[in-house]
Amino acid sequence: MKKIRFGFLSTANIGRKNWKSIRSSGNSIVSAIASRNLARSRRFIAELQKEAPFETPPAAFGSYEELIASPAVDAVYIPLPTGLRKEWVLRAAAAGKHVICEKPCGVNAAEVREMISACKKTRVQFMDGVMFMHNPRMGRLRKALDDGKSIGQIKRITSNFSFRMAENTFDRNIRINSHLEPAGCVGDLGWYNIRFALWAMNWQMPREVHGRILAGRRATKDLAPVPVDFSAELIFDDDASAGFYCSFLAEYQNWVHVSGTKGSLVVPDFVHGGGGHEESFELNQKEVLVKCCDCRGRHDDRDEFAQKTNMIRNFSNQVRSGKLNEDWPVWALKTQQVVDACLSSAGS
Repeated sequence: MKKIRFGFLSTANIGRKNWKSIRSSGNSIVSAIASRNLARSRRFIAELQKEAPFETPPAAFGSYEELIASPAVDAVYIPLPTGLRKEWVLRAAAAGKHVICEKPCGVNAAEVREMISACKKTRVQFMDGVMFMHNPRMGRLRKALDDGKSIGQIKRITSNFSFRMAENTFDRNIRINSHLEPAGCVGDLGWYNIRFALWAMNWQMPREVHGRILAGRRATKDLAPVPVDFSAELIFDDDASAGFYCSFLAEYQNWVHVSGTKGSLVVPDFVHGGGGHEESFELNQKEVLVKCCDCRGRHDDRDEFAQKTNMIRNFSNQVRSGKLNEDWPVWALKTQQVVDACLSSAGS
């Protein structure tokens, strides 16, 4: 079957990871790379072709407009800063290109609604780039949460996602630039905490949201500060709650703990799995191993069944089906709505 041809809007570092995932997917290729600087596009392609070559090197473009207009592109991957994403999602949709958009998808929920509406109008697929949603482990977690015996009714979800950013890099890191990334650590990291909580609660929205900015930083004196250390409480019906902490100031942590009326589960690496052929979680204090496939650990390409590759493979299969997955856009919108509520509550 025809492979889905991806074009990248920008040469952002995260694109290197997704280049390799597309190569490992088996059902897609990178056909074009665009930057505002043609030399940068060519350099990016040359570097990645050495590491993970495609049979035909992707075309290099010196503008995003050229890539979106290219008939050799079926889908675009958009890792541009959040403040710029809406324009290019809308342009891609108008050109009939399917879209994987990095998170947070927009500055606010109104932007995300506009993106989703544009994609639906032209019948192109929209999905946010949350890799852990495509980890085989999620199916095992879902079974444990829903079987009525292992966990019972969820009462509490607690999660932490943080990494320490060097203070002397704040002035040149776009994560602290309020024009480009106004949600700070809440959009960059908290998106994952919120996504897991909503998924665990079967997409039930919280009735109350309480956010607190524990620390803020600004890139330059003329820009507003953004949250760099943040905590929040989400209150659901039936006395269930979720608390999360996300931070650019605390050392790396990446875990979630779900407590229920009959048991509990712990995922020690819910955002970025351990990367082995078997991942695990703890169910009622006992380790559960999850095999990524039935290969018995024999992989010629160790990325072949990684969650990042599954994301690309699932997206491309959906596009090839000719049908739209209507859940993916809803998940993105709900996550954005809770991000907005967190920031609004905190007075950001």
